[in-house]
Amino acid sequence: MPMEWILGELTDVMRLLIAAILGGVVGLERQQRHKSAGLRTHILVSLGSCLVMVISIKIYTGVQGLTNADPARLAAQVVSGIGFLGAGTIMKEGLTIKGLTTAASLWVVAGVGLAVGGGYYVGAVATTVLSVLALTYLPRYERLYGCGPSQVAMIVKSVDKPGQIGRVGSYLGTKNVAICDIKIDEVGKNEIHISVIVDITDRRMLPDILEGLKAIEGVGDVWLE
Repeated sequence: MPMEWILGELTDVMRLLIAAILGGVVGLERQQRHKSAGLRTHILVSLGSCLVMVISIKIYTGVQGLTNADPARLAAQVVSGIGFLGAGTIMKEGLTIKGLTTAASLWVVAGVGLAVGGGYYVGAVATTVLSVLALTYLPRYERLYGCGPSQVAMIVKSVDKPGQIGRVGSYLGTKNVAICDIKIDEVGKNEIHISVIVDITDRRMLPDILEGLKAIEGVGDVWLE
């Protein structure tokens, strides 16, 4: 086999590996926040996008000078097609719409995969770093300064015992937090997830409310959706 061909194939494999790593970095942040599209989904989106871009370049290289083929046509289909996957992560519960941020992160990692596939490593890495910073620190800023919507969705992981929902509701009442919606999901033996949508006028109270919920007897963990 010609050395040039081997180096070219190794370069393609390296691009696929980098795309998987960068997509995984964003996906890991989403998974840690218990989102529906987590590590595996983001890796696959970034990896698939990278592969499409690599194929586009290879096709163009193979027919260059023989036709007016546009190497960006396949990549353009990724940008439009990723919307279907993103839409699957968006859910509406009552007045609350969830999943918009995860849908946006999927769209971003698709772009990251295309960038890596095209050999634009600096842009891909910079986009990944900025995306993770935005996903990690902007929610803290919103909670600190009371920005963002007043309705917040949270999940309370608790043991399944009588009166537990009442305890959660009573605590929220003491904080003058209005409950907009509540539902219970049984996730294991003697374990439930209480999904609560609350109306908090001052989001700066949110960290204290989460800590207070965790202090309730039988509650194992609390996180935001």
